[in-house]
Amino acid sequence: MHNVVISGTGLFTPAQSISNEELVESFNTWVQQFNADNADAIERGEVEAQAESNAAFIEKASGIKSRFVMDKAGILDPQRMKPLLPERSNEEQSILCEMAVSAALMALQRAGRTAADVDGVIVACSNLQRPYPAIAIEVQAALGIQGFAFDMNVACSSATFGIQTAANSVQLGQARAVLMVNPEVCTAHLNFRDRDSHFIFGDGATAVLIERADLATSAHQFEIVSSKLLTQFSNNIRNNFGFLNRTAEDGEGAADKLFVQEGRKVFREVCPMVAELIAQHLAENDLQASDVRRFWLHQANLSMNHLIVKKLVGHEVAEEDAPVILDRYANTSSAGSVIALHLYQDDLPKGALGVLSSFGAGYSIGSVILRKL
Repeated sequence: MHNVVISGTGLFTPAQSISNEELVESFNTWVQQFNADNADAIERGEVEAQAESNAAFIEKASGIKSRFVMDKAGILDPQRMKPLLPERSNEEQSILCEMAVSAALMALQRAGRTAADVDGVIVACSNLQRPYPAIAIEVQAALGIQGFAFDMNVACSSATFGIQTAANSVQLGQARAVLMVNPEVCTAHLNFRDRDSHFIFGDGATAVLIERADLATSAHQFEIVSSKLLTQFSNNIRNNFGFLNRTAEDGEGAADKLFVQEGRKVFREVCPMVAELIAQHLAENDLQASDVRRFWLHQANLSMNHLIVKKLVGHEVAEEDAPVILDRYANTSSAGSVIALHLYQDDLPKGALGVLSSFGAGYSIGSVILRKL
């Protein structure tokens, strides 16, 4: 059995960004047109009038101020309100592969590694653009990595589940190093005409290189002390899009073929589950929440993160102890906690403990205890 470290992280940030104000302007334009077009039916009670949104509501509800996106124009077009991402030929690199490779190259550079040092690739994300061939195998080919590759999906928890899966392979000697990548085009599964959720998601990609501790030479190493996973079935976050939709035409285009959630139920149910899992995980390793220097939490909602940390440590903490990136990235699903790790790690002293945790649909929760080397 080998000791395992994270030796490098990488981040791909799209070039375009949408502010809350821009998003609201587009949304409200559509609302006004919808209500005008359906005025008679609304008056008869046959159609429900749409309500306008505002930037202050979005920031108060979520902590989000802006989001990076792969296509801005299509989202902000009131007649379209979804990204415009032309289909690529089978000979071209897919959009997820392109994003993944960019993040992966940064992780390899920080780890001081090349493709020749890596034996496996895992693409772990919420929103895979096709069933097969696996995006991971495409990324493997693009980088020139020999070995194995596969996709996995545990929604917003995909990164922590992917880290444990990769660490197991390295620990057992099945690979010297495994690249775990999280490319997310979340805006493509988001209903931009739903006032309660149109602001939630952004796009981005992250990468983590997991390798044998005795082989690692990076200046950016974290020992993977332990990981702990939990799943519990819930319909409160769901997306029913899939290939079987074509066999039941009456459901095509329905709202549930995009992201839907019962936000209040999720908040009420998930926060205590996450805090309990992390507390149990720390206790199993003879640690307390007060021993943790930094919490890199899933970036879905600012109030959720504040509540989880407060449940763990018993009081409010400084932002440096639980870094926030969702104000400018929004919810990037599986990538969010790793973005926080990538951007807020270099200042930690040797020996400092951190917890990387993600949580979301499933329900699924992952916790990874890290020690700075």
